[in-house]
Formats: sequence, structure tokens, C-alpha cells
Amino acid sequence: MKSLYGKFMLTTALIMLLSSIGGFLLTNSYYHRVMKERNDEKNVEIAETIVAHIEQAPQLDLANYLTTIGGIGYQLYVVDELGKEFFYGGEYRVKDLDNSSVKRVLGGNIYHGMKNFPRETFVTGFFANEMSNTIGVPFKYDNKQYALFIRPDINLLFSEVHTIMGGLIIATALLSLLAMLVVAKMLIVPITQLTVATKRITNENYDMQLKIDRQDEIGQLAASFNTMMGRLQENDKMRKEFISNVSHDFQSPLLNIQGYAGLIKSANVSAEERERYADIIQSETNRLSKLTRQLLLITSLDQSSRIMKYQNYRLDEQLKACVNKYRWRLEVEHINLCMTMEPTIYRGDAALFENVWDNLITNAIKYNRLEGEIHITLEVKDHYIEVIVQNTGIGISESEQMQLFDRFYRADASRTREGTGLGLSIVKQIVELHKGEIHVTSVPNEETTFTIKLPQL
Repeated sequence: MKSLYGKFMLTTALIMLLSSIGGFLLTNSYYHRVMKERNDEKNVEIAETIVAHIEQAPQLDLANYLTTIGGIGYQLYVVDELGKEFFYGGEYRVKDLDNSSVKRVLGGNIYHGMKNFPRETFVTGFFANEMSNTIGVPFKYDNKQYALFIRPDINLLFSEVHTIMGGLIIATALLSLLAMLVVAKMLIVPITQLTVATKRITNENYDMQLKIDRQDEIGQLAASFNTMMGRLQENDKMRKEFISNVSHDFQSPLLNIQGYAGLIKSANVSAEERERYADIIQSETNRLSKLTRQLLLITSLDQSSRIMKYQNYRLDEQLKACVNKYRWRLEVEHINLCMTMEPTIYRGDAALFENVWDNLITNAIKYNRLEGEIHITLEVKDHYIEVIVQNTGIGISESEQMQLFDRFYRADASRTREGTGLGLSIVKQIVELHKGEIHVTSVPNEETTFTIKLPQL
């Protein structure tokens, strides 16, 4: 049985069956340990009451009296001292009473057949319609010794109330089973929907939303599934855009290299043009190399299993070393640099932060104006370190600031400049991996400020 619904039905039926068997065995054990002896004592009292009435009323019509007793729900077996037998009331199914027991009762002893009835799995001590399963008491009537053996007539004891109770138990069991099947169906339906949705995911279809409005665990699972589906859909969209952007960013410089390489091979190109074409090819090659490095870095950052190499190092010295690499560009662009840095020891991945400072400083130079300024500030504050990189450049509009850290995004004002659109995305990802945050403020044609706050780990 492969379906969950079928398994639930089978399990429910088995539980009800085993519960019934267990309940019956417990009831049977209780009967044999407690009720059996009590039942024997109760019937001994009834039998003694009957014979006492006989002995106290010598003018009593014995046969008529015993017939009356049998008619109200008892099975009677009477034996006199001569061995003559009389039966009153319901008939015994098995007449297995041995002569020795009869003789003991005639001799004045009480026969405890109910208490001493053989112990079996079922409650046979109550239902067994056998002469050995009776109570035997002696009595005298008309100067003769008699033995009276008595037991309740089970057929007469089961009245309409017992029938109603039995029907109630059976109806309750059937309705419980039916209710469990309905509940099982209600539980299985959303799981079936989840299975269908999961199969759609395997086929890369992320546009399905589960319409399961429940407050229980299945409802929570469905809500989590819908959230996961939305994220997968978003990730799929980002993946496709990423592939499209990478393909475009690789294709453009490759076409330029191919085109200018063809021009260089032309015989009627002057030496000056050939040198200019070679410079363009070299620039496009550098762009491809930078793009490849950044893609490898992004792939590394996206891997959740990447191990951060934390170490204590001088953050101010790292910033100064990075600035020194670009001194020549500052001089070429006639850009003034102002640095205010506190001696700062920071615990983080120094190799990753090298990329952060490279991106911010090169952008500050690239998008600055001639004879502009760059201000770099490093300050230790309560529980965090603040790094500010400010430049007096072309600025960024408010709408562009919202997308500035998106992958492959390049503002309109910078499209003519060399770039991949990945730098600031990498910066933001590295900062967030260190539990920090980065913000940008800008006034077009005046200044742009990047502020990084890093918690002290």
C-alpha cells in the first residue's frame, strides 16, 4: 500500500482492532482477578435466600416456586437424595456436572463452580452455559435432602438496555472510523498539493502558489513553501539576468578585440592607428581579466561553505597601502587626497577587504572631477569602526542610488567609463559577510560619500 491515505486507513483500523483486543484482555483479566469471586459470592447469597425461603415455608409448592424462580431469569438444576433430577428455567447447553460434586452438596457443602471454573482467555466464567459453572447449595424439603444448582440465564439478562448499549458501542466505533477517514482526507489533500508543487519545482516551474489557508503545522508548512517558491522564483530570475549580463559583458570586449585585431592586420593602417588599436585591445583584455576575477570572487562569496579567514590586522595600514597603489593616478588626475585615520586593529578577512578598498578608491578617482578631492576617514566608535570615502565627483542621482549595489548595474553617467558593474555589489557582500553595513549619499555634480560601519568582532 503506497498511498499515505491507504496507510492511514490501515493504521487506523489496526489501532482500533488492537485497542479492542487490548481492552478486552484487560477486562478479562479484571474479571478473573476481581469479578469472578464476587460473582460467585453474589450467586451463593441468591441461592441461600431461595433455599431459606423453601425451608421456612414447609407448605410451599416446591415445583411451582422453582418454576417461578426459573422464569425470572435463572437456570435451576435440583437433585434429591435418591438421585432424581429436576430442571427449571433455561436449559443448560452442557450437562457436565460430576456426581461427586452433587454428593458433596447433598452432604451439606456448598459448590463454588463459578469461582473454580477453569481460567481461560475469554470471560467464559460469565457466559459459559454449563452445569459445572453454577452455584450448588443444600436444602431440605418435606424431610428430604436436596441439592440446588443455580446460575443466571444469560439470554434473559440481556435486556433492551444491553442491546442499546451494544449498538451504541458499535455505532461509536463505526462513526469514529468514518471521522478518522474524513480527517485523514483533509490532512492528505494539502500534502498532495505540496507533492504536485514539488514536482513543478523539479521542472523549474516556480510560478505556483499553494492556496492552503490553515493555522496548523500544515498551514505553516504551506506558508514556508510559498515563501521558498517566491525566493526560488526571484533567484531564477536573478540567475537568468546574471547569465544574460555576463554573456553581454563578455561578448562586447571580445567583439572589440576581434574587430580591432582585424584592423591591425590591414595593410593600409598607419603605425599611429595600429598603436591606438593595440591600446584598445589591451584595455579590453584588461577589462575581461578584471571581469573574470570579479566573477570568481562573487562565486566564492556566494558559496555558504566558504571559510572566512579571520585575523587581527591594522586596518589603517591596509587603507594607506591601498591608497599608495594609486598615487600615480591621483597625480595624473590632479586630485587632492586628505586622510584622517586612527591606528585601528580590526579582526576580519584582510584579503577580502583589499577588494573593498580597491573598489571604493578607484571609483573615487574614476568618477571625480579634474583637480577634485578625496577624503578618507577611519574612526573607532562605540562597538564599531567607521570608514568614510568621499569624493567631489559627478555624483549619483537618487534613483540610481537605489540600484547602485545591484550586480551589473552601471549608472548612465558611467557607461562610457571602464567598468563591469560588479565592484560595488562585491563591496556590499563582503561588508555584510562581516556583519557590517554600507550606505551611500550623493549630490549630483557635487559629491558622493560611502560610509561603512563594521562591528568589532
